[in-house]
Amino acid sequence: MADKKTKGRQKIEMKKIESEDGRLITFSKRRSGIYKKASELVTLTGSEIAILVFSQSGKPFSFGHPSIEAVANRFVGLNQAANDNTHPLAEAHRQVRINELNHQHNELLRQLDEEKEREKVLKQMRRGKETQPRWWETSVDELNHQELLQMDATIDNLHKSFLAKLNEKTTAASSSMAPPMYFYHK
Repeated sequence: MADKKTKGRQKIEMKKIESEDGRLITFSKRRSGIYKKASELVTLTGSEIAILVFSQSGKPFSFGHPSIEAVANRFVGLNQAANDNTHPLAEAHRQVRINELNHQHNELLRQLDEEKEREKVLKQMRRGKETQPRWWETSVDELNHQELLQMDATIDNLHKSFLAKLNEKTTAASSSMAPPMYFYHK
């Protein structure tokens, strides 16, 4: 047999590949997360922002509003670049829109907080009802005179409703066969 000039098929350790890919994925996710937060900051405050990030391999990534150049020029004290032709009227309109969106955002956050508070109250009420016995499970020995009268009235109304529904169903079922049976209360 001839000597092999290549190593042929060999097993590749997956940990090294996963680690490199994992780092790349982590970098990409974090970079996009930073860009998203920067974009929110610009939207909510109308600020100017520039971010420059270098990956481990040295590749540059940037985010800027209104642009990297405009922010860098402002940072070093230069006037606005000649190609930065944002009209003052358009900028004023943009600022008004940002203020409107901020107001809407704050209102939605306030409503969300109110709903969360309502949810807490409802959960507490639900927990309270689950721990309290139902009126029909309460021992009559524990009730005062007024509560006994209320329970009697409630049971009486329940009994009347039951008899009315029973008569209705009996009438419907027997309308074609026999004369209806009527149930009377006391």
